[in-house]
Amino acid sequence: MDKASKDFLVNLLETPGPSGYEERVQQVVRDYAADFADEVTTDVHGNVICAINPSAEQKLMFAGHCDQIGMLVSHIDDNGFVYAQTIGGWDPQQLIGQRMVIWSATGPVHAVISRKPIHLLTDVERKQVVKLTDMWLDIGAANKEDAEALVEVGDPVTLSLGMQEMLNGLANAPCMDNRTGVWVVIEALRRAKDRFPSCGVFAVSTVQEEIGLRGARTSAFGIDPTAAIAVDVTHATDCPSIDKKQQGDIKLGGGPAVYRGPNCNPLVVQKLRDVAAEDQIPYQLAAIGRGASNDANVLQLNRSGVATGLVTIPNRYMHSAVETISLDDIDYAASLLAGFAANYTAKDDFTPCIDS
Repeated sequence: MDKASKDFLVNLLETPGPSGYEERVQQVVRDYAADFADEVTTDVHGNVICAINPSAEQKLMFAGHCDQIGMLVSHIDDNGFVYAQTIGGWDPQQLIGQRMVIWSATGPVHAVISRKPIHLLTDVERKQVVKLTDMWLDIGAANKEDAEALVEVGDPVTLSLGMQEMLNGLANAPCMDNRTGVWVVIEALRRAKDRFPSCGVFAVSTVQEEIGLRGARTSAFGIDPTAAIAVDVTHATDCPSIDKKQQGDIKLGGGPAVYRGPNCNPLVVQKLRDVAAEDQIPYQLAAIGRGASNDANVLQLNRSGVATGLVTIPNRYMHSAVETISLDDIDYAASLLAGFAANYTAKDDFTPCIDS
């Protein structure tokens, strides 16, 4: 990973983009892709579509969603405490004691979420799971008027952002889900251009995946690709308490996970595996026996159907403040997609059948 590519990743991870409020992070994508994409457009939904050879007959789409889980200001009380509802799927216990940022029109407003000190909890309270409805954000306001000078209902909220590097090429950040996917698809486009693909390659930073796969649905309809690959995170199982018999044996640093199952076209999967073998890119196999809960789901069902693949980044501690990935895995994933694009031609037929 060169310096410019790594800087792009860091910028993605330092920029807010809860579902429906992706404008800031999408600007980061546009700025980076402008240096190599033949075309960069933004649709009315907010998807950023970066393309090379956009007029080619064969169209290949890569999708990585840029939105993150977050919160949304819903009330400010008389004492200036701020209450918020969630955007996306939170474990409420992950929020206790966190530093937060409210992204208001006046700029970032720092906040904390906590609860009564343990010294003041009753025996009953100590045994209870804290509910989201019992939490509030403290911005230090003296009263409601003080808070409303900076914050208003509808402002998005995120965990405090930023990447922290760790041992053995690992790194953590609140929104690895799914800024890593965005990084992979945009970086894959950059690398693919140097390999002169004959197809049109559309790398899309999709929006609103966390609340219903919405951006991938609309952008795929507009592009109308023949084949598509979604890039998202998946659960790494190389840490305590996760059952590998159910979730698979997925390790950080072992390469991206290539999924097999009914949501994944078997010929797209095989081509990914062939490219990995040819280019000596490590990867891991994973299985899913249903429609995926990510952009691959709606890509496969677009229009009359799209030959779809799912490539994922192993991620420990998903939907937390410390989502942890391997930098090598995202680098491998970008090379895998670039190789797929370089080897995708009009001769490829992804119609599933058994040779007679």
